[in-house]
Amino acid sequence: MPEAEQAAALSATLRTVNDLACWVSEVAFAHGVPREYELRKHTYPRLKAEGLGAQAAQHTIKKVRDAYTTLKANIRAGNLGKPTSKRRRKAESRPIMFRPDAAQPYDDRCLSWQYDQQTVSIWTTEGRLKGVPFVCSADAFKVLQQYRKGESDLIERDGVFYLIATCEVPEAETYEPDGFIGVDLGIANIATTSTGYQAAGRQLNRYRKRQLALRAKLQRKRTKSARRRLKERSRREARHAKNTNHIIAKTIVTEAERTSAGISLEELKGIRQRVRLRKPQRVALHSWAFAQLADFIVYKARRAGVPLVFVDPAYTSQTCAECGHVDKRNRVDQGLFICRECGVVAHADRNASHNIATRGESVWNAGRESRAPATP
Repeated sequence: MPEAEQAAALSATLRTVNDLACWVSEVAFAHGVPREYELRKHTYPRLKAEGLGAQAAQHTIKKVRDAYTTLKANIRAGNLGKPTSKRRRKAESRPIMFRPDAAQPYDDRCLSWQYDQQTVSIWTTEGRLKGVPFVCSADAFKVLQQYRKGESDLIERDGVFYLIATCEVPEAETYEPDGFIGVDLGIANIATTSTGYQAAGRQLNRYRKRQLALRAKLQRKRTKSARRRLKERSRREARHAKNTNHIIAKTIVTEAERTSAGISLEELKGIRQRVRLRKPQRVALHSWAFAQLADFIVYKARRAGVPLVFVDPAYTSQTCAECGHVDKRNRVDQGLFICRECGVVAHADRNASHNIATRGESVWNAGRESRAPATP
């Protein structure tokens, strides 16, 4: 919560370090992206001459080198498409650029925390700012005091400054589960568990549809006020979906912890590449933040000590949880499951969640079994 003069200094600092990061990136690209130590030889003197402190200059160089490491990892993983794809050629053919308000890392030499006064002392290009107040929730403040460690990132979003602090919270000891809760993820129903909890996706899908229509309407106007409204509404949908995922994840983990059960999740990595849908359905699939929900469940479970396993989701929606019969015709429609073998009628997502729970228990038990050969 900086004052006006402090905010101006922080904003100028971010723009300066990111402008220089763009220059460092051009130098790195011209020299074939050398290692960090080699890149430092080409860029450090000018960064110091431009007014950056020693630590700020080092962090700027490291930020650029890390960006190229991430790009290389994405290319290697195929996230930017095949070598002939337009997106990959574009990424490989020019230097990485940084937004004027992109995050800048700070270590304990550039940034110090005064928890009693709830202020920070932070380096800027205009000198050290002392007594800059910060605010956060009571729970976050306790975590910050106990577990903060390493670097913090300064970012600016819509004129508001944030410090993202890294906290190393110890994991709780994992208990022996008394059964598993299967979680079936979907679009119509965001999450359905084998214990009966169901997070319907109707409200979120309607919200996404309204936001899509509103963005299209404002983009068609092409006026100054429309562009201002679009900027004001930027990232609002992402925040809403993130909050919804936090609520769902907390509900699932709390239920598992209360009943001393484990959590069984589907391994859905690569689903967007595997699934083929009609054009009207693609927006819903690519707006579906299933990976974010799974990540939230994972880290909340680890903090609570809840056992968690990932299972193969193949045929979980076509398999009868009662008799194990697998048939594509068992899945009558999106919400109805009727087994062709035993005749059981169930909600399709609920039936799938029971199959996921069963597979989770099998995976957990297999991990506990000894693989050593039997003694003759």
